[in-house]
Parts: sequence; structure tokens; C-alpha cells
Amino acid sequence: MSLKQILLALIVPITWGLGFTLAKIGLEQFSPLLIMSMRFGIAGLILVWFTQPPWGRMREIFLVALIGSTIQYGLTFNGLRGVDASTAAILVQLEGPILALFGAFLFKERLGIARIIGMILALAGVLIIVGEPRLGDSLNSALLLIAGSSVWAVAQLMISRLKGLSAITILAWVAVMATPQMLIGSLILEEGQWQAMMTADWVDWSIVLYLALIMTVIGYSVWYHLLSSVDVSKISPFLMLLPVTSIIAGVTLLDEELTASMIIGGLMIMTGVGASLINWQWKKEQIIP
Repeated sequence: MSLKQILLALIVPITWGLGFTLAKIGLEQFSPLLIMSMRFGIAGLILVWFTQPPWGRMREIFLVALIGSTIQYGLTFNGLRGVDASTAAILVQLEGPILALFGAFLFKERLGIARIIGMILALAGVLIIVGEPRLGDSLNSALLLIAGSSVWAVAQLMISRLKGLSAITILAWVAVMATPQMLIGSLILEEGQWQAMMTADWVDWSIVLYLALIMTVIGYSVWYHLLSSVDVSKISPFLMLLPVTSIIAGVTLLDEELTASMIIGGLMIMTGVGASLINWQWKKEQIIP
């Protein structure tokens, strides 16, 4: 990875982590599939003008939208409703290890000893934070978040195989495909959509715009670009920085408690990510004369 790719990779956990906490606030007004359909609808309307329809790949795009957006966000954001943002952000960090392992086993990508140690250290940090705050009676919500993480990892591997398509093309048409899927799912499984939209204030709509413009258009454009140019196992550790952003946002915006376990676990996560980068940089110095 180049310095530019590293900086781009850092954008992802920052925008996603803050968006995760904001989504927790938005779910007080909107149901999960409804807010996600608005998010992807706005993003799709913006991005679709910058790319041509990938006619020969529409079936693949439809499946990515179904698995990686409709099903995944249906699971994850229903889980988010039942736990605080910090706990949810921590649990979804299973995405990183699952994604890297899938990449290693299915695509034969090499993890490297230092990267494996770094991931183990970061995962240990996640496990430490899991105890704070306590899950209490929210086991079902936690299971939904874990299931969503697994589905997300599968979808990212599907996306990484969409060779020849630009990040904007993938993102735009996934959003276009996912929007009606989510809206139909919301109409079938949820209720109170019209009332929620009519009573929403400027804060609620600002959150929808952040999720659409910053978290989706910018965050996912960067992520899809990295997936198409960098090994999955190299960029997946960056996702472990997401709970750090979410915890900071949770403490600031939701008055969630910052405990010693969260601080220690967060430092372990960042150290684990750093170990992965140091391993790569050392190898690069050996290869380049």
C-alpha cells in the first residue's frame, strides 16, 4: 500500500464510525429499512449520472445489493436499535477478521505473520471493549449485528470480483438496486413510515443526508476503490479503527460512558492496525533497491 492508499483507507473508519453513531440517533425517528432506503436513494440519484449502466453485470450488481445492502443493513440496523452505538460498533468489527480470513481461504491471499499478530491483537482489543457497556438483555440484537457482519464480509468478496467496473459504477448501481429492495422490505416488515417522515425535524433529515452523502458517496467510493486495487487482507485491519471513532462520537453526542476498558481496547486496536502496516513497509524496503 502507498501512502495515498493508507490515507484513503483511514477515511473509511472515520466516516463510517461517525455515521454509525448518527444512525443510532436517526433510528429514534425512522425504521431501519426506511432510513436505509432514503440513504441509498439519495446516493444513487447523485452517483448514477456519473457512470454508464453496466448492462452485462446487472445480475451480479443486483445480488451484491441484495446481500451487501438490503439483507446486511436490515440485520445490522435492527441490531443497532437494541444496543448502544459503542457496543454495536465494536461487535461489527468481526467484519474485518471474517473478511480477511475469507480472502485468505478463498482467494489465497497471504496474511503474513506480523499481520496475523496485529489482527489478533486488534481482535483482543475488541473483546476487551465488548464487556463495556454490558449487553444485558440485548443478546438478540447482538446476534443480529454479528450476522450482519458475516453477510457484509461475503458481499465485499463478491464486490472484489467485479473486475473491470469502477468504484463509482459499483456504488451507484448497488444504490439504485438496493433502494427499491429496501423500500419494499420496509413496507412489508415495518410500519409508521409516512408519519415518521412527516414528523421528522432538521436534525433527522441532516442525519439522512450525512448517511447518504458522506458515509455512502464518499466512504463507500473510497472503500470500493481500495477493494479493486489492494488485497482484502491489507485493508481489512483499518476497519478495526471504526469503533474508536464511534466511541468518541457516542461519548460526545449520546453521553455514553468512556471506561478504562474502552480506552485500553481502543489502544490495542490501533496498535494491531499499526503492526499490519509496519510489516508491509518492512517488506517493501526489502523489495525496492
